[in-house]
Amino acid sequence: MNIDRAVFAFAGVIVLASLVLGMTISPWFFALTAFAGLNMFQAAFTGFCPAAIVFRKLGVKAGNAFS
Repeated sequence: MNIDRAVFAFAGVIVLASLVLGMTISPWFFALTAFAGLNMFQAAFTGFCPAAIVFRKLGVKAGNAFS
């Protein structure tokens, strides 16, 4: 798995988890979904993604988008 796929997988887990938590515990968890979406949107234009930096430091091999 490369960084690009790891970032997409991590974002998907965050979105799905926040949806479940928002529907079962508190609607405030939907803010996490919004944060993930905003982060993905800005990363598309700037190329800066904090999750990619963390995955790189964990030793995940580079991909095309976040090198």
